[in-house]
Amino acid sequence: MEATSALSQANIPATQAPARLRMTYDEFLKWEHPGIAEWVDGEVTVVAVKNDHQRVVDFLIQVIGLYLRIMMMGVVRSAPFVMRAIPNGPGREPDVMVVTSDHLDRITHDQLDGPADLVIEVVSEESVSHDRSEKFYEYQDAGVREYWVIDPRPNRQRADFYVLDTSGRYRPVPIADDGTYHSTVLPGFWLDVDWLWAEEPDALKALAHIIGPDKMAEAMRSAR
Repeated sequence: MEATSALSQANIPATQAPARLRMTYDEFLKWEHPGIAEWVDGEVTVVAVKNDHQRVVDFLIQVIGLYLRIMMMGVVRSAPFVMRAIPNGPGREPDVMVVTSDHLDRITHDQLDGPADLVIEVVSEESVSHDRSEKFYEYQDAGVREYWVIDPRPNRQRADFYVLDTSGRYRPVPIADDGTYHSTVLPGFWLDVDWLWAEEPDALKALAHIIGPDKMAEAMRSAR
């Protein structure tokens, strides 16, 4: 137990909750918190999200989730579901997590116990330094096979993609000349980066481009 733990703090209504709290990891898992929160060494940080952030997150959850369902490759999870990639390590709430079919046993009632195969963090003003430094090395060391860092902030729009190489280090993967990125964790899945910056990105239209009209029509028929 943390010496400064106080479950009474964790039960503060969302409108009154401070940006940082002290609590045990078990208390953190039980806490119904606002926004996105992360637990590191007994300290919890809460991050509020803006429209640009949520728009990109919603699009990615939809298009990746539909792709996984059609191709039967795994599942997608998102914040506030917790990933504890390293045993006894930080409790993170990545914006988007992909767990492939081979690793579904890592998903428990309370958390993702172990690394996701693909993690996507969408940058906010409060998280930019953590997403590009602290989490980068944490996810690398935990064995997250693919890591995307998406920055949708006006005038700062940028997408970076990394995959683990044979030495266990993240290697940056450049965007192709046609503006697309092809995932290594999800065979056949690719993304036109410009979709991320659309005012209202269309997940169904994007999916049709990714899998082709015939496969899309087949998926629609089977969903009836």
